[in-house]
Amino acid sequence: MTYTLYKYIFRELLRVFLLALIALTLILSMGSILQPIQEFGAGPKQIFVIMFYFLPITLTFVLPIAALFAGSLVYGRFTSDNELDACRASGISIINLVIPGLFLAIVVAISNLFLSFYVMPTFVHLAEKSIKTDIKQMLFRSIEQNGYYKVPPENKYLIYADYVDNKNDMLRGVVITKLEGVKISDIFTTESAKIKIIPHKTTNEVQITIHNGYQMSNKETISLSALPFTTEFGSLLADNITFKKIDEMREIKADLMRFEPVAKNAYKTLKQFTAELFVYDIHNKISEINNNDLINENSPAQEYVYELAGEPNSVKFSLVPCTVQKEQISLTSDITLIEFNNKNPNDAHTYKCKEAFFRFEGSRNDFTLAMDIRGARDINSGEIKMWDSITGLKIPKDTEKLIKQFYTDKGSINVHKLASGLNNLVGFEPSRELKILQSILNEDIQKTNMEIKAEIHSRLVFGIGCISMILIGIGLGILKRGGHLLSAFGTSCIPAVILVVCIMSGKQLTENIGAQSLSGITVMWAGCGSLFLFAIGLYYYLLKN
Repeated sequence: MTYTLYKYIFRELLRVFLLALIALTLILSMGSILQPIQEFGAGPKQIFVIMFYFLPITLTFVLPIAALFAGSLVYGRFTSDNELDACRASGISIINLVIPGLFLAIVVAISNLFLSFYVMPTFVHLAEKSIKTDIKQMLFRSIEQNGYYKVPPENKYLIYADYVDNKNDMLRGVVITKLEGVKISDIFTTESAKIKIIPHKTTNEVQITIHNGYQMSNKETISLSALPFTTEFGSLLADNITFKKIDEMREIKADLMRFEPVAKNAYKTLKQFTAELFVYDIHNKISEINNNDLINENSPAQEYVYELAGEPNSVKFSLVPCTVQKEQISLTSDITLIEFNNKNPNDAHTYKCKEAFFRFEGSRNDFTLAMDIRGARDINSGEIKMWDSITGLKIPKDTEKLIKQFYTDKGSINVHKLASGLNNLVGFEPSRELKILQSILNEDIQKTNMEIKAEIHSRLVFGIGCISMILIGIGLGILKRGGHLLSAFGTSCIPAVILVVCIMSGKQLTENIGAQSLSGITVMWAGCGSLFLFAIGLYYYLLKN
């Protein structure tokens, strides 16, 4: 008889639970795809794909609510129809009657933990991969519909175009604005631009090649015959601790370079450090030459004293003071430059340049230097180059040797050492900008560690708290036997809201670098404990009455 009763109650629970689950999932899934539609220009096909991949995120929140609704509704109806009284008259206690609901609560809790720790992160990665695969189509579709496209996730570039040529991957009548914060730093205008998407492991590189255009800044306007420039289409969701598997979080904790936001700032700091070391080396050489009286008015032969090896061409340039700003090295006075082919040194060009800059290019782990020259006059031919670039220049060996000490034996950057160990170099004084980057990196390290701790505990608290939450819903359904069936569900939502508030407050306290992480974790588990105690008190009251 008991087995038949359990089967009857559980069948009713399961029926209401599945109906509520389907309804709530559809409603919340429709809301979850609005942002991708608006922000990324997703088409009809991508909408359904994104909805499918976002399903585990929705289920993580919907499962407990659907079970809470089913428990309060089924047991409320069970009580209001006097079935509970009949069972008790037959000698069956309330605790035995609640066993089917307890089984549902345990299944939901285990499912919730499995979804949050394993399934949801996997599907988020798949969703992002799907979005990045179709990024070119999304870019073109957004321009066709809105007239412009913001390159996510930082929206650093805005691309405007009059016409989209999908077949040839071309844009016509193009204006590209580069933003520094809320200000426009550069404007590129061109008759046509070719879009190319280059996929990488963690990012997609958006390469835009300008033909017959102009670059306008607050300083000057430059004519461009052809210029490719790139920007990264970074992670949209996956580079967030909220969407990481438990195994991934452990790997990140062991090596923070596995987490893209930290790695990005680490490479940015390393490049700024490399640039400042390069300038430091140049200024040291200038000081040595001046101290040894090797340069004076009567010794013009000593003009070319700094050489950078490259592939296929290397350069020699006159030593002049340099400055560093945002990873770019500017030569602050007119220079004389010799560019020569490594295999044929006689194939050389000598230029007089008004302006010259060094910038980084290439992959993160093997970056090189590129030298941009403006207003360069070829001494032999008299040809004027308004803009030219010499690429593939290698980092000076002395500089490279100093950088290597900030790498681990496995070839990964030691972020802790990079964030705090630059002051140990004799004679080298980090600039204000480099110190700010170090401070940001150090803050990222602490924040990431705190986020991992907060995320693990919040998932555990929410998963385990589902059991108490559903049992409270069942208990209130039994208690409100004379009231409206939905009133028990509404009342049982209050403890659920308290649990969510405790989790959110605890996460914020844990992630706050200035606060004690233990206090935030205590708040989260206190919320879970309070629901457990409330459930015990509720059933104690029901047993007595």
